[in-house]
Amino acid sequence: MNLEKDYELLANTIFPDIDKDIEYYEKLYPERNLKEGEKVTRFAPSPTGFLHIGSFMQALIDYMYAKNNNGIFYLRNEDTDKQREVNNAFNIVFNSLKYYNILPDEYEINDVTVGNYGPYTQSKREKIYHTFIKHLIKIGRAYPCFCTKDDLQNMREMQEKEKIRPGYYEKYAKCRNISPKEAIERIKNGEEYTIRFKSMGDYEKKFEFNDLAKGTVMLPENDQDAIIMKSTNPLPTYHFAHVVDDHLMRTTHVVRGEEWLSSVPLHLELFKAFNFKAPKYIHTPLILKKDGDIVRKISKRKDPEASMDYYIEKGYPVEAIVESVMTIINSNYEEWHTANPDKKFYDFTYSPKKMSSSGAFFDLEKLNNISKNIISHMTKEELYEKAIKWSEKYDNKLFEIINSNKEYFKNIINIEREIKKPRKDIANYSEILNNIWYMYDELFENINYNFEGYTKEQVKEILENYINIYDDKDEQDIWFNKIKDLTDKLGYCSNMKEYKENKEQYKGSVADVSNIIRIAITSKNMSPNLYDIMKLLGKERVIKRLENCIKGI
Repeated sequence: MNLEKDYELLANTIFPDIDKDIEYYEKLYPERNLKEGEKVTRFAPSPTGFLHIGSFMQALIDYMYAKNNNGIFYLRNEDTDKQREVNNAFNIVFNSLKYYNILPDEYEINDVTVGNYGPYTQSKREKIYHTFIKHLIKIGRAYPCFCTKDDLQNMREMQEKEKIRPGYYEKYAKCRNISPKEAIERIKNGEEYTIRFKSMGDYEKKFEFNDLAKGTVMLPENDQDAIIMKSTNPLPTYHFAHVVDDHLMRTTHVVRGEEWLSSVPLHLELFKAFNFKAPKYIHTPLILKKDGDIVRKISKRKDPEASMDYYIEKGYPVEAIVESVMTIINSNYEEWHTANPDKKFYDFTYSPKKMSSSGAFFDLEKLNNISKNIISHMTKEELYEKAIKWSEKYDNKLFEIINSNKEYFKNIINIEREIKKPRKDIANYSEILNNIWYMYDELFENINYNFEGYTKEQVKEILENYINIYDDKDEQDIWFNKIKDLTDKLGYCSNMKEYKENKEQYKGSVADVSNIIRIAITSKNMSPNLYDIMKLLGKERVIKRLENCIKGI
């Protein structure tokens, strides 16, 4: 009985201003009124920089899992580590989610709170955490530790020397058995301390943990007396804060990276210490990439594509990024999407069991293919709207080009867009200018023509003759027949089958003649439909380009 009073006195010494108990917060944040099967998920980033693609994958799962089950998806700002916090980082993350249409139902941003379970910013929940830590001290499951950095370093060195498992446990938990009275005296004497959770686990014992993605995992019990708060920082560690928050916000499912799998024993023991029901966990695989012959984790430092801002700045359509990430979230997504091309990604039923248990490859080439397909099916109006909005912020030159003649730009990007198999040459909006620049005379200057494989005499002969027959009023069939007639007249072959069978009898084929004209008009040997390009340019500009090419070679 005296020990209970001593624990209470110790708790009051450490937290003299905390006058609430955990029952108060249980009533303040009651159980959500959920129907059977409804889920509450959360995305809880630390504001330490940009939104990482691995975190985006987790947010996408959170969003989809909640929406699949008529649940709630909320956003929490885990800003307890003030030393690593980057100014405005949480706003960047929030805006990234907003850009990708992964909108939370509950959140707190710029002092505006949406939802009844806030504050959703951990640094504003200090008194809540202190109330729960105070409770653990009262029941003898947390204690002050006075070990200094030197003490802990000496202990680690001794453990390394003895080749034993490192950590603060069993006989190495030096302050675990200090009496409450001694602890109070040392606190009053001004000694610095941390607060540790008193573990009851046995590392030699294993327990089964069911991860919804990885299945049954055997893990050793936790026996580490982990730090849950430092006296120099009033905010607790992640291990403790997320347990309190996930309980009070009534989270049913936690999606996080597999690097947290080893912390599950500690987290479950913390839930158990409070007699709380733990949420179900989904540990997502690492995002991998191939670097030559090496497979490695995608890196914040090495890989610009690790940041979700990279895709915004490049101008990838939102749908392309989401589609691409969805293919690594669930192995059956592509098959489903092929069968349901008109449905949205959130109509797909996410299954944790269909996630990779090892690693997930994010392939930029695959993303580009998905993105090209999406852009190719946009109407000219859709692509115009997206291009001008993106370029206004990220590409001044493209923005100027578009605004110089909006209808002309729309007609350029509309070439081959409305046919059954539209061209797929643009993967993102940053590639637009590189694909259309030759349609603007102010950019089509001082061209270095590449007529590799043709002599100057061949080029001049074809272009000089073509100038005399080109008529911008010709329909496409007549236009091409004139090229074929010119082909035969100059000793080339207009019949490709005939040419392939008797190449030695001809200077070349109609493909060579067309290609020389194409290069003169666009500087490229591959382009969208040449007839449409020339129609848009108009006869005067076409003739001028042909004449300039003749002079320039």
